[in-house]
Amino acid sequence: MSTADASADQPAVPAASRARAKLPARAYISWVALALMTTSSVASLRPSPTMAMYGLACVFLYLLPAVVFLLPTSLVSAELASGYDGGVYNWVSRGISKPMGFLAVWCQFAMTIFYYPSLLGFVASTLAYVINPELASSGVWTAIVIVVVYWSGVWVSSRGTKGVAGLASGGLIIGTLIPGVLLVTLGVVFLGQGNASAAPMTADHLLPVWAGLSSLVLIVNNFLSYSGMEMNAVHVGSLRSPDKEFPRAIFLAMGLVLLIFILPALAISWIVPAEQLSLTAGIMQAFDAVFAYFGSQWLTPIIGIMLVTASLGGMLTWLAGPSKGLLLISRQEGYLPPFLQKLNKNGIQQNILVTQGVITTVIALGYALVPSVSSAYWIFSVITTQVYLIMYLLMFVAAVRLRRNDPDHPRGYRAPMLGALCGVGFAASLAALLVGFVPPSQFESGNAGLYLLIVAGGALGLGLLVPFLFYRLRKPSWKLPEASEVSPS
Repeated sequence: MSTADASADQPAVPAASRARAKLPARAYISWVALALMTTSSVASLRPSPTMAMYGLACVFLYLLPAVVFLLPTSLVSAELASGYDGGVYNWVSRGISKPMGFLAVWCQFAMTIFYYPSLLGFVASTLAYVINPELASSGVWTAIVIVVVYWSGVWVSSRGTKGVAGLASGGLIIGTLIPGVLLVTLGVVFLGQGNASAAPMTADHLLPVWAGLSSLVLIVNNFLSYSGMEMNAVHVGSLRSPDKEFPRAIFLAMGLVLLIFILPALAISWIVPAEQLSLTAGIMQAFDAVFAYFGSQWLTPIIGIMLVTASLGGMLTWLAGPSKGLLLISRQEGYLPPFLQKLNKNGIQQNILVTQGVITTVIALGYALVPSVSSAYWIFSVITTQVYLIMYLLMFVAAVRLRRNDPDHPRGYRAPMLGALCGVGFAASLAALLVGFVPPSQFESGNAGLYLLIVAGGALGLGLLVPFLFYRLRKPSWKLPEASEVSPS
């Protein structure tokens, strides 16, 4: 029986209320702590080179998706999480239908298939500066690193290693805050010593130059940068007064996230000319240039190791999470064949991870085949974003329907102007999804038809066609309700 069915005839008690009823006073968290948790899960230096290409206009390109996407997803998912258990699958199943719920949880998992090649592409280019900077532009090197590191991660995850999640929290300090503060500080000193900024910093460059849709396509990358807020929304039940404290936490987190995103991007634009920037190695280019200027180039490999360590910690933390959610839902409803539902002796969904690894290996070859590493990185980032945005479109629709069809259901937090928030979030997500099909002005291959074929095939094939086939081909024997009680060790 699904979560939706199991709870349909039961008295409606919001998840947040139940959680607070069980929490002793010392178990509550402050809204400041929640803001910092949210910041650590969202903020990263990885997208900085992408936005540094726009110079001062990156401020606008970060602010816009924060207002039309980050804010709506944060507040809407908080209401859903405080009223309904079961995550995005249960929200969409109750608000729309079970098939759409499966599609939502599938997209939450499937986006990682292209996310890992883009994340590990960044790792490969960063690691190149530790070994040989010329490797940063080598597609073969990038493909090898992706394959080796990903399969190493699968091996670690399949052994049920505990404590991996701690790497992610440490990553905020090791791989984001320290390098980010250092880069911005040295960038300010660089300008303060009379050096000219590589990008113009005058008021007439606050907005990006309009040259058709292709000049704004890179903004799509920011939607991926801000995604994942629906996972942080589960902590709303740990606040003493969610109605007042959650909005405070979100606005503080937005401010911190914007600072972490914008300032390093500006620092890179001061130091490295846009035409020389690599989307994967831009951060290391900036560090290498500024360290060379200050005669401290020996620090470049150290920064590279810090960035790589943080990225690998994040990869290991994410590796088993989304696939575990898909596994549990599939066992209850029979959405995946039994082969993909099996657990190994450590209680880990190893067959899903291995199957995902085979696909990731094939995708990694794209770095060796596409002429530019930056172009391959961008393509994989776009596909990742588009698949994830399908889930957000369903979430916004479900939130409106649940508020309309089930208005009296207790909720620990009610988002203000929910209809407007969902309308803005849905329109922004749909626009970002559609704009992603347009090759950016910085796309180097010049073959718009090939770009559209790859992006459409990846996003629509993986995000819509594959789950449709699983749903249509499912059999009653695929249901393993008794197995869903197994608790991975």
